[in-house]
Amino acid sequence: MSTRLASIVLPFYKQEEHIREVLESHLSALQRLDFKWELLPVVNGPQRSRSLEICRSLEQSDARIRTLCIEDGGWGRAVRHGLSEARGDLLCYTNSARTQPRELVLMLLYGSVHDDCVIKANRRIRSNWGRRLGSLLYNLECRALFDLPYWDVNGTPKVFHRKMTRLLELSQNDDLIDLEFNAICRIENYPVIEVPIFSTARYSGRSTTSLRSAAKLYWTAWQFRRGLRRK
Repeated sequence: MSTRLASIVLPFYKQEEHIREVLESHLSALQRLDFKWELLPVVNGPQRSRSLEICRSLEQSDARIRTLCIEDGGWGRAVRHGLSEARGDLLCYTNSARTQPRELVLMLLYGSVHDDCVIKANRRIRSNWGRRLGSLLYNLECRALFDLPYWDVNGTPKVFHRKMTRLLELSQNDDLIDLEFNAICRIENYPVIEVPIFSTARYSGRSTTSLRSAAKLYWTAWQFRRGLRRK
């Protein structure tokens, strides 16, 4: 099945200092694709006026950008809204601060070829030992709780075809959406191809992940597992 249109969902939250650079870099790199695509920046949360202005100004010069906006913040909420508005048969969502253009193009190319598989990043290197340990512990927990055969639960880009309809029924509004995504792939037996990514570059700023936020993620993963068992 040939890809007719790819939709790339890019949530932005308080990232006005690098939104323009991200979108312009992606626009340039995506020219290499031999199928049509659209970029869906999802500006979310408070203090978003400048971010929204930048996205809409770029939209005026390139019709392949469709700016979306929601009042409330939340990674999962922004991802879900973007996917609900996407028009493509090949769908993708990714972290706008961390994903490099060449990585995005690579993942979309894999997705266009393997139309029966989910394609996801496996980030093999973290910026420091604390983040490496935290990521390892979280992924070990998720593998144990959900019998997951793959690593880097939170790794993006994530690419899949619209025919994998259960992945369009995601319900989590926060960081748990990535765990939910992986759990659905396991439950539905969607084949998953993990692509190793070695870059640690960020467009700007520092990761907001801390020991406190990591501990909360470990606990909410356990709660999510209990919720699945009751369904």
